[in-house]
Amino acid sequence: LIATHLIPLANVFIEPAKILFLNNAINQGILTPLGLEQAKTAGKSLLFLLEANPGPGLGILIAFMLFGKGSAKATAPGAILIQFIGGIHEIYFPYVMMKPALFFAVIAGGVSGTLTNNVLGSGLVAPASPGSIISITGVAAPAGFENVLSVWAGVIVAAIVSFLVAAIILKRDKSLVDDTQLVEAQAHMADAKAVSKGQAPETPTQAQTTITGDM
Repeated sequence: LIATHLIPLANVFIEPAKILFLNNAINQGILTPLGLEQAKTAGKSLLFLLEANPGPGLGILIAFMLFGKGSAKATAPGAILIQFIGGIHEIYFPYVMMKPALFFAVIAGGVSGTLTNNVLGSGLVAPASPGSIISITGVAAPAGFENVLSVWAGVIVAAIVSFLVAAIILKRDKSLVDDTQLVEAQAHMADAKAVSKGQAPETPTQAQTTITGDM
């Protein structure tokens, strides 16, 4: 993908993989080693932004805040702070799992954001951890103020595209409000996270307690 200048297509795989808790494998196993090699020669690398860009998740949460229902709508503003400022991307995963069609929204946002950063030549000088706008800005700044602006442009474009696609999906959703959907999705995600770490899945009660405590 890098050699053929099709790197934005990587987000077609990365965005769903993040929600399946393969983000650490992708980052530590693929993106970080390749990014470090690029940064040695070019001073920065776009690869550090592929998974860390908070734009797609931000767009999803804003869509829920404006067009969601029940507890998902009520909890979205707090989740935005945790995801965008705190860099905890896992907070938006259950919102996507509630409506699997939203995978298209995060993919569209990720591809658009990476395409923007690729065109503008932006990148980070090191991995951003956690993937918050503060951390990303910090590792973009050493490459210059123009680089910071171009990185922000990628985040903004990703958020806008993700929001627009998610808003269409949510506005067309005619299903009844069910406040248990988010709790069930959170419990499912807690189990998926445990499995990804080689641990036994939690019981529904344990998962709900964990999620509540994290939020």
